[in-house]
Amino acid sequence: MHNKISIKEKVGYGLGDAASSMFWKIFSMYLLFFYTDVFGLAPAVVGTMFLITRIWDSCFDPLVGIIADRTKTRWGKFRPYLLWVAVPFAVIGVLTFYTPDFDEKGKIIYAYVTYSSMMMIYSLINVPYASLLGVMSSDRKERTTLSSYRMVFAFGGSLLALWLIEPLVNYFGGSLSSKTGWLATISVFGVITTAFFWGCFFFTKERVKPISDEQTNLKEDLKDLLKNKPWWILLGAGIGALVFNSIRDGAAVYYFKYYVSDTVNYSFNLFGETFNMTHTSLYLILGQAANIIGVIAATPIANKIGKKNTFFGSMLLAAILSVIFYFFGKEDVLLIMVFQVLISICAGCIFPLIWSMYADSADYSEWKQGRRATGLVFSASSMSQKFGWTIGGATTGWLLGFYGFQANIEQTEVTQNGIQLMLSILPAIAAVISVLFILFYPLTEKKLQTIEQDLNNKRNIAN
Repeated sequence: MHNKISIKEKVGYGLGDAASSMFWKIFSMYLLFFYTDVFGLAPAVVGTMFLITRIWDSCFDPLVGIIADRTKTRWGKFRPYLLWVAVPFAVIGVLTFYTPDFDEKGKIIYAYVTYSSMMMIYSLINVPYASLLGVMSSDRKERTTLSSYRMVFAFGGSLLALWLIEPLVNYFGGSLSSKTGWLATISVFGVITTAFFWGCFFFTKERVKPISDEQTNLKEDLKDLLKNKPWWILLGAGIGALVFNSIRDGAAVYYFKYYVSDTVNYSFNLFGETFNMTHTSLYLILGQAANIIGVIAATPIANKIGKKNTFFGSMLLAAILSVIFYFFGKEDVLLIMVFQVLISICAGCIFPLIWSMYADSADYSEWKQGRRATGLVFSASSMSQKFGWTIGGATTGWLLGFYGFQANIEQTEVTQNGIQLMLSILPAIAAVISVLFILFYPLTEKKLQTIEQDLNNKRNIAN
């Protein structure tokens, strides 16, 4: 089977996650802040909303995977969703950042409806996109390379979003609390994401066919998933990693606004206009740039010592560095930035690995059971990602409420210390949980080589 993927197609595949990650990063870094400081909701209310809507959305992911597995078009199973859902994705994203002139109850209802809709639309395009990795190539090293391209573009899209988000909001609205500024800025990103999703559709191709074209029923597919031990272990490790990142991401804006002084501005010119960048923006941009370094480093390291060992070492080091981060004072800006880079390099390493490992777990299931359900495996994996984000996002809102946070006032010492913990000790605990899970991951490189050879032999016989 021909598995060599051209650079053009790898770039095309990366565009899909660049689009998704722009909105994902804006949600994880700024949505809680938007709801508390712009939209006007209490942090505990937002935390509860995140929990309820994301749990439903997480359960929605497998349904999308099941539907995608059974989609048959001239473009394949998964690529059509990139074409069909790109525009709704942008429109609902813009509506999520619109602030209507409602009372508190009306705003809560509006937030629930728009945010829930956005998460469902996100699933409709992102689950098929993630599943596409499993059918573009059956070569495990090619998949790791594809996954690395995906992550480089993902963090590149996030970097672009974080570089421009505050300057654009200030440009369109005059301040970070401007309703008009947020609406106009998200509209700009909506246009960009639509173009990127369509580019991914046109530049990619589905190649890997199941050993048997016989349509399996849902009950059998679910039974296969439940028997898939590597997938269950990745589920736990992935949730731990996502909680680690989501708590750090969600608390970052508060950390600089209410603990570290964020009055320092860094100016830069773009298209003849002068934009200002705060400590927050610099911190977030450095994190995304460091994530890209981690993504690039992941493939050669994993090829040398294996995916499991690379994942284990990266998350363990991230936990240790996060604990040290707690001891920095508000005046230690340089150390804060340096450790943000180091922690983000570690975090960047694990993301291309985990998606490549999910593809390996789909191969393992087909090897063991004789049936392939790529969409279900990846949708269930996406569910775990959403669930980790859910736990982290909801916990961030609840913790702010627990520590006595109130928007747009000077915070107490207790609140400031709580925000410090949310950037350090608490995510470190989640990272350790991820490490403990990955210790039991059974698919070694030798085992994967055997699985790949057996499946290729069976496909050659079947075709």
